[in-house]
Amino acid sequence: MDTLAAKVGAALKSHGMMLATAESCTGGGIAQAVTSVSGSSAWFERGFVTYSNLSKQQMLGVQEATLIAYGAVSEAVVREMAEGALRYSTAQVALAVSGIAGPDGGTPDKPVGTVWFAWALAKGAATVARHQFSGNRDEVRAQAERVALQGVLDRLAQNTLAA
Repeated sequence: MDTLAAKVGAALKSHGMMLATAESCTGGGIAQAVTSVSGSSAWFERGFVTYSNLSKQQMLGVQEATLIAYGAVSEAVVREMAEGALRYSTAQVALAVSGIAGPDGGTPDKPVGTVWFAWALAKGAATVARHQFSGNRDEVRAQAERVALQGVLDRLAQNTLAA
């Protein structure tokens, strides 16, 4: 994880960009991973840990209607979380994650291990992905943290190619 976080940092620095995170099921694990990298203050702007629905609304501007219609673990909610992280920070890149790490909380439609991700750049639309992970709570969270950080690298690479 340290190597991946360092790669994210190097990529953000090379683009002159800052990152903000909006985390639910990872509980700040992504922010912890990136701030473990020495010098991360040059590219990590802030992290939002919005575990409850109310915190998603208050801190990120997620609409109550979106939460009611789709639930916290959904494409629509992570998109609003990522957009809110950009809006309520000075970052140019944001990632959001919301999922069901388990062992409880799963449903037939959203079983344990379901995690939604969103990545947003200040210029451009957010991209969203759903993953279904296996393993215990810690394993699901660790996998989510890796996917979230890899997604930042992927979007920055695409941004470079499009520039």
